[in-house]
Amino acid sequence: MFKIIVETIVALAATPAVQAATAAPPAPGASGGANNVWHLVLSSGLVVQLVLALLLLFSLVTWGVIVSKYLAIRQARQQNRQFEGQFWEASSLEQAQDAVKALAASPLAAVFHLGYAELARIARLRAEGRLKGVSQPGLMENLRRALSQGQAAESTRLARTVTFLATCANTAPFIGLFGTVWGIMDAFRAIGAAGSANLATVAPGIAEALVTTATGLFAAIPAVVFYNYFNRRLQVLDAGMESFRRHFLNLVELSQQDGAIPSPDAVAPDQLRPEA
Repeated sequence: MFKIIVETIVALAATPAVQAATAAPPAPGASGGANNVWHLVLSSGLVVQLVLALLLLFSLVTWGVIVSKYLAIRQARQQNRQFEGQFWEASSLEQAQDAVKALAASPLAAVFHLGYAELARIARLRAEGRLKGVSQPGLMENLRRALSQGQAAESTRLARTVTFLATCANTAPFIGLFGTVWGIMDAFRAIGAAGSANLATVAPGIAEALVTTATGLFAAIPAVVFYNYFNRRLQVLDAGMESFRRHFLNLVELSQQDGAIPSPDAVAPDQLRPEA
């Protein structure tokens, strides 16, 4: 029995795997670069490097969009709060117009400016006698249309460049996968040319190829997270514009005199301030 055990140990020690495992470690710096990601990038093929450059560009643009859009949405929310405080405290639309002129980043202010401009236009045309025979429902429809156009324009402005995040989130992993597949093809081609298929030959090429998949995920994950975050914030801002549009129309309708659409100086927001 002892003889069999000894023969088994000797046989295992003679295998290439055990010999490689028990061999002396390589000299310092001999293979350190192979474990370095930067070394893998530099030693990869041209196609893989182009894919990595494209993914790096995607990542840089994504973070640029994230930072700029985060600041823009935060500013819009802050100025919306300022607008609501100033608008509903005003004794007339003219006073509100003067108070909120500086709130250029507020979507609510932009919608209000269009509604105010339409009311002022109606008042001017009425003073010139050019609205004879024009129905009041038709004029109210013009006001609704102006407010809706303002809301749509602000929604489009706020959502600008956010769609790039969706594009990056959907395409970056596939671009990285393409680079991985191409790198693996190159690795197997090199293996075939060398006529050797051991792990030491396969591993470097596979590792180089997998770098593109990791880079694709690095670009896609923040894009997915912030795309969903910004979408939620944009929905809240759009809901706020829709609520203000309805309040504004209600304010004008309740301020009508003898069924006629009032002029801006005859509408008093402070008397019809909505409850919080």
